[in-house]
Amino acid sequence: MLALGVVASPWGRAEAQETQNEQAVHSLDSVQVLGTAEEQMKQALGVSVITSQDIENTPPANDLADIIRRQPGVNLTGTSGSGIRGNNRQIDIRGMGPENTLILIDGVPVRSRNAVRYGWGGDRDSRGDTNWVPVEMVESVEVLRGPAAARYGSGAMGGVVSIRTKGVADKPTGSVTYYTNQPDDSKEGATNRVNLSLSTPITETLGIRAYANWNHTDPDSLNMAEGYNNRFRHAIANGREGVVNKDANVLLAWKPNSTHSFDLETSYSRQGNRYAGDSPFWHDDGIDGLYNSETNVMYRQAVSLTHRGRYDWGDSLLSAAYDVTRNHRQREGLSGSVEGAPGSGGDDLGVFDTARLRTVQLRGEVNVPFAVADVAQVLTVGAEDLRESLNDPGGMRDSLNAQQGSATRARQASQAIYVESNIEASENLTLTPGMRFDHSDTFGSNWSPSLNAEYWLTSAWSIKGGIARAYKVPNLYQATENYVLNSRGMGCWMSNGPCYLVGNPDLKPETSINKEIGVSYDPGDWRFSVAYFRNDYKNKVDAGTTSVGTIGGSQVYQWSNTGKALVQGLEGNLYFRLGESVEWNNNLTYMIDAERRSGRFKDEPLSIIPEFTLNSTLDWSVNQRLSLGATLTWYGVQKPPSLAQTGREMSNQERISPYAIAGISAGYVVNSNLRLRFGISNLFDKRIYRGGNAEDAGAYTYNERGRAYYARITASF
Repeated sequence: MLALGVVASPWGRAEAQETQNEQAVHSLDSVQVLGTAEEQMKQALGVSVITSQDIENTPPANDLADIIRRQPGVNLTGTSGSGIRGNNRQIDIRGMGPENTLILIDGVPVRSRNAVRYGWGGDRDSRGDTNWVPVEMVESVEVLRGPAAARYGSGAMGGVVSIRTKGVADKPTGSVTYYTNQPDDSKEGATNRVNLSLSTPITETLGIRAYANWNHTDPDSLNMAEGYNNRFRHAIANGREGVVNKDANVLLAWKPNSTHSFDLETSYSRQGNRYAGDSPFWHDDGIDGLYNSETNVMYRQAVSLTHRGRYDWGDSLLSAAYDVTRNHRQREGLSGSVEGAPGSGGDDLGVFDTARLRTVQLRGEVNVPFAVADVAQVLTVGAEDLRESLNDPGGMRDSLNAQQGSATRARQASQAIYVESNIEASENLTLTPGMRFDHSDTFGSNWSPSLNAEYWLTSAWSIKGGIARAYKVPNLYQATENYVLNSRGMGCWMSNGPCYLVGNPDLKPETSINKEIGVSYDPGDWRFSVAYFRNDYKNKVDAGTTSVGTIGGSQVYQWSNTGKALVQGLEGNLYFRLGESVEWNNNLTYMIDAERRSGRFKDEPLSIIPEFTLNSTLDWSVNQRLSLGATLTWYGVQKPPSLAQTGREMSNQERISPYAIAGISAGYVVNSNLRLRFGISNLFDKRIYRGGNAEDAGAYTYNERGRAYYARITASF
């Protein structure tokens, strides 16, 4: 009888994932069969996992990005290399930029940032999509890089962040967590967070999990850098905005029998900012007057239904997910020096627009184990249907034809099928070939082949590698002729203006050939690995430099595919178990190249990231109640671009010198119902201040927060 041992647990996703990992090798007649291709690729060198215990030991202040950034190959950057929106930092994997990182929550892509207007220089005023799940409700976070990420379709060229939430418990449980983060410097915003959760079986076949979360972070002061260095006293505010998050979620898990299980989940989140004066180009007292007010609120409502089946011939998954994001925002300027400024330079202060992004995804997959000529394998066949629609009356309010008015809607639809197989080619060799076919109603068809391999030289030494083609379709703003930006001249290519920039439905998808190869050694108490990765990136989409016409004496440009880029580097891991109670974990990323190789920005970086990043974590379980921890992150030199998006030289070419951030913490289990954690982040108070906007920031595009004291208290039953 054919039997695949990857099954869904009665009470939700987290236990199903645990069961799947524990049963990585299954019995198929007398043949040993590996798990699915997806699970096998998660053993690649370009994959790392953050557990709920890791999160509890080093709790993020507000956003999961604070802890994800400590994984190999991961940094935080703004969506633009110019310093615009630099304090709204998002996950940047292997230097490919945040727009090439795909966020999944329980396997479903989250694209709420696509509801935020995309600026002339490739910037968004967005906090990204890693903060829709409260940190207390996360079971694990998987970070997939390189060939392991390419299987997930459009948007995963850099990598994938897969967030897994906690499932339904097998007995009644509940918890209340209070977290506070208090900076040493009163000019930096403090954080307070409260999370409540309840999980319980209702009947023998039905269970429920519910949570509510509130998180408040104050904005930094308008005069953040005053007194530190006169270089920072530009006509800008350089503090980080505050945020107020409100989240609610309910999951129903039903397992009527051993063959079928169903998950029905609905969630609501509200993320409102607390304005700190940030504006891309323009700043005056009008914007200062908005300080500590909400200039944008992101609402996200989502519902999903998932069925998992276990049969004699294998297993199946079928899911339907719908979410709507409402971006309620103070009207922003769309031209010249006020582009992106709330209130459009003062004319529209108090006027709000709401952009609505609706996303529907259908997905089905089957996993079938079988053997051919004594070669065991698990075949995966799947299909997806994705539909996005956007209505942005604020961002698309302008038109090249004033008599016709502006159409404010844009949409994209795509379908995909994929086939993968996890093959035990020999006792020591596992091969994982795959093929994905995507068809976009706007951008045509795309083939994404992949091949990953693992070879065990001995019981401790292994060689792992892979190659895959990844791609990304242009976003809804780049591809829509309705989206119009304009400049009086200074924003145009080489100041050849005035001009307009409009969307281009004839763009080609961006593509990348992702490769990695490396070795690992794991004798037991310690282990290490090292991998070389290379991404050959082409068809990068930027604001065009060739006029496609004129209107009223103004040149008209379009978003265009501009050229190639190369990203390559090394990633390494080193782990020691020092006795029974001490673990020391280290990872290092060294970037050899992360720059464009052709086009108008030849030799310019894709994003501003450190030349190297070293993360080190020491965990000591002193006894059953007390645990101690220490962290250190050392960042290498960070170099700015030399050219602005207009083609002019940047006025500031200052680099950020290498620096280190350290932290310490202690946890104490009072009893089975009460846990405490205290710590100090940025122990030695190393600070960096954002140096400007657009062309005058150099590499100083963000603030590195100073020393802060935090505490986390969890009461549970």
